[in-house]
Order: sequence, then C-alpha cells, then structure tokens
Amino acid sequence: MRRKFFAALIAGFMLLAFGITSFAKPIVIKFSHVVAVDTPKGMAANYFAKLVKERTHGKVIVKVYPNAMLYGDRAAVEALQMNAIQMACPATAKFTGWLPELQLFDLPFLFKNAKHLHKVMDGPVGQKILQLFRRKGMVGLAYWDNGFKVLSNNKHPIVLPKDCKGLKFRIMSSRVLEAQFKALGASPQVLPFSEVYSALEQGVVDGCENPWSNLYTKKFYEVAPYTTETYHGYLGYVLITNAKFWDSLSPKLREIIKGCVKDATEYERKLAAELTKKQRALVLKDPKVKDVVLTPEQREQWRKVLVKIYPQFYKSIGKDLIDEAIKEGQGL
Repeated sequence: MRRKFFAALIAGFMLLAFGITSFAKPIVIKFSHVVAVDTPKGMAANYFAKLVKERTHGKVIVKVYPNAMLYGDRAAVEALQMNAIQMACPATAKFTGWLPELQLFDLPFLFKNAKHLHKVMDGPVGQKILQLFRRKGMVGLAYWDNGFKVLSNNKHPIVLPKDCKGLKFRIMSSRVLEAQFKALGASPQVLPFSEVYSALEQGVVDGCENPWSNLYTKKFYEVAPYTTETYHGYLGYVLITNAKFWDSLSPKLREIIKGCVKDATEYERKLAAELTKKQRALVLKDPKVKDVVLTPEQREQWRKVLVKIYPQFYKSIGKDLIDEAIKEGQGL
C-alpha cells in the first residue's frame, strides 16, 4: 500500500509539474517600428517573429507593431529603456545624441557599395559600436538595411550640388545630415517621418532624402517628383533590445534568439537589395517622375563637396573609427 501511495504521489507531482510547464505563459516581446509592413524592415520583423515562435516552440512570442502604431522612433527608444517594449529597430541617426559614434553611418560617401558597408558593420568597427548600447541600458543586436539614399524634391531637377541651394530638405535629427545639407547650400528641417508627405504637399519642405523603398511605400514621389540618384548616404537601422529584459532570458533562449536575429538580418539585407531594384522601377513608371542619373564625373563633384564635413565629426565619432571604416573599403 505504501509503495502504491508513494508511486501515486510521485505521479501526481510529475503531472502537476507537467501541467505548470505546459500552461506557462509565453514570454512576449513587443517589437515596435515606424515603417510599412511591405518594407524590408517590416517584412524582416515579421520573419523574425515567425522564426522565434518556431524555434522556441511558442515559449517566446514576438508581437510586431508597424507604422508607428505604438511609438515614433525616438519615443520607441525611450519606451524600450523603460521596458514598455522589448525591441525596436530605429534608424541609426536617431541615436546620434546618445551614441555619437553611430553618426559614422550617416557620413556621406563613406561607403563605396553594400559590400563595403556590410564589411564595416559585421567587422570590428560595427561590433565595437553595438557594444556601446550597454551604456544606455540597451543591447545592440544587429544592423538592418534600408538602402542608399536618393534626393527628391518638388521644385526642379537636381544635377549638381549647386542645384540644392536655397531648398528646404527634411532630415532626421542628425548633426551629420544637418552639416551635409548646409554644405550643399540647402536648409535642413527636422521632421518626423510620419509628417514628410504632408510637409512636401504643403510646402513646409521642398525635398527629402530616402532609399527607394521609402519613396515608393510612402509615395513621396507624388509630392516630390524630381528624383536624383546621388546614392550619397546610407539609411539603415539598428536592432536593439532592453538590457534587463535580455539578461533575464535563459542562456539557451538568448542563443536561440541570436540565431533568429542572424537569419532575419541576412533575409532583411537580401530583401532590401531586391526591393530597391523593384521599387525604383515602380517609382519611375509614374510619368510625373523626372529622374536624374548622375555620371561618374558628376557624382565625384558631389563627393568632393560632402566629404569636407568629415573633420567636423572627428571628435564625436572618432577619427580612428572613420579611418578604419574607409580602410575596410580598400580594394573593393
């Protein structure tokens, strides 16, 4: 009898333990971003959520909130620091006040091409910058692409740097972008991304700089039909999480999520490259769009004007980081 009693008792404890494990609430990661679902970042965020659910067998659920549904980029960073959300992927320019080293990715004509860019991001320079997020209670996980930027405006075709003189361009809050447009003789205006279309439509600004995906998904070309393929600068994002939340996860879950981040990053970069070509073609199909493709000689004129701003940022970014990033492009 005593053996049966203890056997039943052990079985009961096992069932109870199994029941608790089976019905434990999943860990929820709120992932906030500001762009449309059909952009590279939007699609990659959903892909990441799918991978996490599959690989953790539902123990971790990522809920994605696109289109600034919860927060704008800057508010999202503040919410993440308070753990109101657990993940965000703001543009690198949004951190320049807190982590000035990230201004590296805003510098015009720093990167020769995507291969050079990714070599810097995934190498010592990029990883060194990601580690700095710990200073602000965050963990930098990866860099995601949007693409290299083109100019668009609603006044006239822009071919040479002098054609920007007197125009008002919307920028994100970034000292580098401010210096960039001032070097062109233009007037930089800081505005939230969600207000760009109406600002162009109402004449608050005359132009903006964006990768093709933003021009297409937000239809900026409707209100700024003169496009110029300068590809002068890069717009990318940094995937971040709350440090306390991240450290609260078990080592096993952290490793699984790191793997999901790695695969989602590869997916996002490939998608960004593919969509850039596709969405450029879709924008240029609009008969109102007047596109300027620069010759190598014309583009060199832009480069000579804009690289002159680099010394302004030697102290805040670090001349060593800038020089190292340039060196990574040698031979590419």
